Amino acid sequence: MSNTNTSHRFSTRLSFLAAGIAMSAWAPLVPYAKERLRLDPAELGMLLLCLGIGSLLAMPATGALTSRFGCRPVILVSGAITCAVLPFLAIAPTPLMLALTLFLFGAAIGTLDVAMNVQAVIVEKNHGGAMMSGFHGLFSVGGFAGAGGMALMLWAGVGTLAAALVATGVTAAALVAAAPHLLREPPPSEGDSRMFAVPRGAVAIIGALCFACFMAEGAVLDWSALLLTSGAGLSADQGGLGYAAFAIAMTAGRFTGDKIVSRFGGRRVLLAGGLCAAAGFFTAVLAPTPLVALLGFVLIGLGASNIVPILFTAAGSQKDMPAGLAVGAISTIGYTGILAGPALIGFVAHASSLQAAFAGLGCAMLLVAASSRSRIAAGA
Repeated sequence: MSNTNTSHRFSTRLSFLAAGIAMSAWAPLVPYAKERLRLDPAELGMLLLCLGIGSLLAMPATGALTSRFGCRPVILVSGAITCAVLPFLAIAPTPLMLALTLFLFGAAIGTLDVAMNVQAVIVEKNHGGAMMSGFHGLFSVGGFAGAGGMALMLWAGVGTLAAALVATGVTAAALVAAAPHLLREPPPSEGDSRMFAVPRGAVAIIGALCFACFMAEGAVLDWSALLLTSGAGLSADQGGLGYAAFAIAMTAGRFTGDKIVSRFGGRRVLLAGGLCAAAGFFTAVLAPTPLVALLGFVLIGLGASNIVPILFTAAGSQKDMPAGLAVGAISTIGYTGILAGPALIGFVAHASSLQAAFAGLGCAMLLVAASSRSRIAAGA
């Protein structure tokens, strides 16, 4: 049984790694897509909304799919679609084609994210100890590898399509390695057949905080390259360094998160994390040099790294809804933020500026820090 549990944990980690690579590979391609199709910020924001819509339509059905078929087929099918679509992000010749590609990519990534988190919850419960930060840490490793590797290839003169194909190959290899020990059995029932419920009470507040945190992460994914190239003076082939710096810092924070929370408590880590992330956004906006701007993204990654795991713990401890439904609800809301939220950044950037949009995210992180004083953090 111990060997089986170890294999399940290994496959879960590989799934998170694969999702991180595929998701972050899009970040360095954003400036190239903007230039290739001659898009203004509002038009790019509308296209990014297609990615979010695809995810929104797919995610609510994912719980039902894993409940009926198990995690393994859902992870593998959605992963296969992700790999099939990713290269087309680099070559879509018209805004309409890019919109369709982003829609399919969002649907596949959204399904993969929810299914692998369902598996992670089951594996963690079977293990009997906290493991979620470590799983999400592998997603951050994938984020660093995907964005950093793409940025290095583009800097070296590799074409966008060739670079996307490399990222696709690595993603596919990770999923193939994970496949044998993904969970085949449907998750056990908790006495409620619904896979999603409208959040209420403390869960609604936790969901809103998760939305803010994931929206901030999505903004760094989709907009950091443009912020650095338009305001900090980096070239297009260096734009992916912002997300890479963010991903490295988040990885370090998540792999040490369990020990930090155990020592200082969820409330203090939530407060410190929110303040650190807010400081990072303000630093990235006001940075006088590219190096200082990159430091801002490091602060964002460190601050945000353990906020979401703390909020998941709070969701499991609250009494307003059954724990399973609460975790499912905030997962959906959170991933809505990471996939749909960046479109809002485009609208704000068009109406004002990208710097103003990032400053607004800093204010949102201050609200997250303030929530450490509320009752929702009591069970963190």
